[in-house]
Amino acid sequence: MADILVVGAGPVGLTMASELARHGVRCRIIDKADKPLPYCRAIGVTPRTLELWETMGIAQEAIDAGLWLTGMRSFIAGRPPFDTLSNLSDLPYAGLGLPQYETERLLTRHLARQGITIERGVALDALQQDADGVAVTLNGQSQRFSHVIGCDGAHSAVRHALGIAFEGEAMPATFMLGDVHMAMDLPYGMALRAVRPREDAPPELFVAIPLPEPGRYRVSMIAPETLAAGATGDHGIQAEMKGPDLAALQAVANDLLPDPPTLSDLRWSSLFRISMRLAARYRDGRVFIAGDAAHIHPPTGGQGMNTGIQDACNLAWKLAAVLAGRAPAALLDSYEAERRPVGADVVARTLAASINFGREGGAKPDRLEDTQILVNYRDSAWVRDDGGAAGPQAGDRAPDASGLRRHGVGFPLRLFDVLRGTEPVLLVHGHAGALPRIAGLRVVVVSASAMEDRYGATMLHDAAGEFAAAYGDSAWLVRPDGYVAWRGPSADHPGLTDSLGRVFGLA
Repeated sequence: MADILVVGAGPVGLTMASELARHGVRCRIIDKADKPLPYCRAIGVTPRTLELWETMGIAQEAIDAGLWLTGMRSFIAGRPPFDTLSNLSDLPYAGLGLPQYETERLLTRHLARQGITIERGVALDALQQDADGVAVTLNGQSQRFSHVIGCDGAHSAVRHALGIAFEGEAMPATFMLGDVHMAMDLPYGMALRAVRPREDAPPELFVAIPLPEPGRYRVSMIAPETLAAGATGDHGIQAEMKGPDLAALQAVANDLLPDPPTLSDLRWSSLFRISMRLAARYRDGRVFIAGDAAHIHPPTGGQGMNTGIQDACNLAWKLAAVLAGRAPAALLDSYEAERRPVGADVVARTLAASINFGREGGAKPDRLEDTQILVNYRDSAWVRDDGGAAGPQAGDRAPDASGLRRHGVGFPLRLFDVLRGTEPVLLVHGHAGALPRIAGLRVVVVSASAMEDRYGATMLHDAAGEFAAAYGDSAWLVRPDGYVAWRGPSADHPGLTDSLGRVFGLA
């Protein structure tokens, strides 16, 4: 019996398969489509996703293929035009623009380097599970797996087979978009929006998101009633339908922009609808769902693909640890407990942002709101906080720090350099004292003074003081997905032993 079947080879399924492989578990990945879709659906890659891609080893490839999203030029009816610049210089990464077809190409190549090939033209027809595994029918053939993960989009066959409710509603408006050349004097990497707010109705809008090829943009807007009448489906790009022509896109630009740019070279267009839905549960026994199979919402803020990628990174290390016998089976309960509240929050926030689009005065309440850096699992029963002087709490993302020096290494390190891997890391600041030596646990000590490595521990000098500023004096147990599983005042606190055993099966 094969271990795991991943259904769907979009960004979420590809990430899931890659992360399972990195953690030592091979899987099969299938997709009913004969070839990847060539459409630039998702574009924005959040700073948090880039951090995870760095851990996976593909961040540099993504950066080389994309462009940095530098800000937004806004034309809002009744106000003078204004630019809102993106300032994320205090984070490891800014926001990246990368068309989804490029994201899938990079992830597919990364997966191939791990010896796994997508099986295309393979559809899941049926699914039934028992206490020992999951029986599936693929293209009419019966096969068996230990677990199945549905990453197969808004119309997920896996979710339907499980009978999981997908409650919510569709937005009343129909949208259209196109991949075009736009002759407008915008700085490279800057997006554009033109908005005419309306009372008690969706705003009239024209949004242009830059693509890496100079002069090319993905433009989106509300479709006129003459075209909207032909739109079908309740979510997502309806590629089988005839999209709007260039004249329809140009008409909206002419209506909303004071000096309308000329649109040309239409490569692809679409009519589509958007829903807001959240799955009633993310797990049913040995079967899981992730990405659009679990949550769909408006594209405002570029949260959809990124939220799904982070679903995959949360689940993959846990499932691999359980299958390898390194962690208790109950750890799998934490996937839904941690990720479903994130999905619910994204649905609510993106809906509110869509309704208020153009009414917010050009400034977000928090510049980090859409970066996903602020996502945390503080309320998870699978993290434990025993207090500490400062720094990230249990459940928080472990932040980076630069300027760290290690004896024998002639260049400065980042904290992310030493956290990278598939094992939990005990991170200690200040005087090392007695340190645990446990198989499967890496120990990193950061101090204000230079120290030579100890047997079984990495000793780092906080030469630039960045670690002290970000963390303070405490101890942290960092999970393989970069979140803090435990925080306490010192490495000999009994809470550490409890967390090591309960979460990682280590003692």
